Amino acid sequence: MSIELYDNQFKEGRKIVTVKDVEPEAFIKAFSQHLKRQGRFEIPKWADVVKTSKAKELPPNDPDWLYVRTASMVRKVYIRKGMGVGAFKKVYGSQQRRGTCTKHFSKSSGKIARYCLQQLEEMGLVEQNEEGGRVITKEGQRELDTVAVQAAAEAEEDDE
Repeated sequence: MSIELYDNQFKEGRKIVTVKDVEPEAFIKAFSQHLKRQGRFEIPKWADVVKTSKAKELPPNDPDWLYVRTASMVRKVYIRKGMGVGAFKKVYGSQQRRGTCTKHFSKSSGKIARYCLQQLEEMGLVEQNEEGGRVITKEGQRELDTVAVQAAAEAEEDDE
């Protein structure tokens, strides 16, 4: 209880201006809807049948899972510059169940991560870094920040 009061004291009068100020779930949901509405992100033919990892048995149930994954990836690139396909394979990996044997960590699909990053590059939100990985462009940062402000406004309306 006292932690909540402490947090609320610092939130008073604070204006949200960046992606880092918004809750991750709210931003990812808002940006995935933004990608879907915009229509610049192309969904490939294989999106409804592909597994996200060798550790998974079935493809995702959500028909908009690729928008959500892309929104999550662009947020991670915003927060931590220089993330590439290998880093995203590790981030989205999971435990592989092997029956009676012990579980082992398994990386996720590189094709999905590569495709999402290439689509974000075509849209002009990220670009390749000289040292490796991807970084956010100025236009991408501006677009992400505007979506973050909208997501924060929606979250405040839901709280009231």
